[in-house]
This record gives sequence, structure tokens and C-alpha cells, in this order.
Amino acid sequence: MTVVADGVFGMVKQIVKDVFFLGQRSEEATRDDMQVIDDLKDTLKANRDHCVGMAANMIGYKKRIIIVSMGNMDVVLVNPVILQKSVPYDTEEGCLSLDGVRKTKRYKKIRVKYLDDGFRQHTQEYAGYIAQIIQHECDHLEGIVI
Repeated sequence: MTVVADGVFGMVKQIVKDVFFLGQRSEEATRDDMQVIDDLKDTLKANRDHCVGMAANMIGYKKRIIIVSMGNMDVVLVNPVILQKSVPYDTEEGCLSLDGVRKTKRYKKIRVKYLDDGFRQHTQEYAGYIAQIIQHECDHLEGIVI
């Protein structure tokens, strides 16, 4: 256990680097996975200086949950599904679970359906860098290692 900035006890997890584990598809998340959400929040806070997003499998849980830093707030997306993609481009990305950077194709605009950390459903459009982070983390959920 570690104490996070607001004085609440939380669990900062080790980052998984096992490519075999990361290469497995994640399972649907349920309300029983609230601890996974809390651990993702704490672990992203602890790695904020070099990380902008995280998927649950990066901290050892094969659950369909991601967290994305969106400026001054972190947003949890539970069971995210990318409904639409437009304006493809090529880029390079790094990953906290891997060394170096890799080439990949991303889309400048996406539309995503997801549940928030209160399990309320949303459909939202994202563009630019935030869209890129969401695509990277959703790849993790599918077992695609970038």
C-alpha cells in the first residue's frame, strides 16, 4: 500500500512487461471490478510523468478497462468499443510495458461507446492526441501490443 497525494490509501501496481500476458484478449468488466479501476487510477498517478494512459492488463488484470489522462482529469472507460474511425495516419508510439517505439496506424477522429467508473453509458467523439491514446489502450484490450 502507498499513500497517494490526497491522503487516501491506494494500490500502485507494478507494470506488466510479459508480452505473452499482454497478448491475451481482456474479458468484459463488471461492477465487481471496482478495485481494478481504483488500482488503475493510483498507478497512472504514480507514473504520470511518463504515462498518459493505461489498460488494466498493464497492471495484471485481463479486464476491459482503460484510463486516459485528458489534461487536468483522468477518464476511466469501462468496456470501450470504438464505433467509428476516420482520417487515418501513420505514427510511432511508445508503451510503458515495452522498450522503444513502434510504427502504427491511427485515426484522427474516433467515436467510442463505454461505461464510466459509475457504470453509466456514454457515446463520445474524440480527436487528436486523446483519440490516439484511446486507440492504443483499446489495442491492449484486444491483446495487440504496440
